[in-house]
Amino acid sequence: MVDVAPLIQHFGPWLLVFNRVLGVFMFTPLLSSAAIPVRFRALLAAGFAAAVYGFLPPSARVMPDATINELALMTFSEVMAGAAIGFIAGLPIVAMEMAGHLMGHQMALSLAQAYNPELEANLNSVGSLLFYMGMSAFVLMGGAESVLLILASSFESLPVGAMAAGDAPLDVAVSLLATGTEIAVRVSAPTLGIVLVVLVAMGFIMKTMPQINVLSVGFAIKIMGGLSILMFSLFTINTVLAGHIEETLDVLGLWVKGLGG
Repeated sequence: MVDVAPLIQHFGPWLLVFNRVLGVFMFTPLLSSAAIPVRFRALLAAGFAAAVYGFLPPSARVMPDATINELALMTFSEVMAGAAIGFIAGLPIVAMEMAGHLMGHQMALSLAQAYNPELEANLNSVGSLLFYMGMSAFVLMGGAESVLLILASSFESLPVGAMAAGDAPLDVAVSLLATGTEIAVRVSAPTLGIVLVVLVAMGFIMKTMPQINVLSVGFAIKIMGGLSILMFSLFTINTVLAGHIEETLDVLGLWVKGLGG
C-alpha cells in the first residue's frame, strides 16, 4: 500500500502556491482566455504550481502554524499577488483595445458591436481587431512565458503568505495605465484626425451646397477614410505595441524583484 501521509502534509503549502498561480491565470492574456476550457486551465495551473513547489526552499514547504482566519487571509493575499502580476501583464492589450474603441466610435462602427468573451464586453470591429492584434503580439513575443517566469521568481522575493497591503503595486499599475492611455491616444490620433477632416469637409459641403445629401454617403466616407489610415498605420502600431509590451514586462519584473528589498 502506498503511504500518502508525506503527500498530505505537502498539500496545504502547495495549495497556497496554487492560489498565487491561479491569480495569474485569472488575468494574464491567453492564460485567462475564455476559449480555453476551465478544466484545462485549472489542470495547467495545478501542474505549474506543482513544478514551482518543488523548487521552493524547505522552509516554504511546511504548513504554517496559523489559525483558520490567518490561513484565509494568506490564501486571499496569494490570490491577490498572482492577480496583480496578471493584471499588469495585460495592460498593453487593454491599451490597444482602448485605441480601437476610440477609432471605431468616431467611424460610427459602434452601431454594430460584437460580444468579446475575453473582456466580457461589447466591442466594435476596430476594437476587436486591435485587441486580437495585441493578443497575437503578446503571444509571439513570449509574453505568457515571461509572465510565468516572473511568477516563479516571485516566490524568491515574496515568500508564500508574506504579501501585505503595502506591497500592492498601485504606483506601478497607475503609471502603466497612464502610459497605456497615452499610447492609445497616439495610436488612434491619425484615424481620428482623418475622420475630423472628413466631418469638416462634410459640414462645408452641406452649408455651401445644401441640395446634396451628404449624410447618405457620410458614414461610408468616414469608414473608408478611417480604415485606410489604420491600414497604413499597422506597422507603426505594431512597433509601438511591441515596445509597450516589453516595457510592461520589464517593469513587472523589477517590481517583483523589489518586493524582497
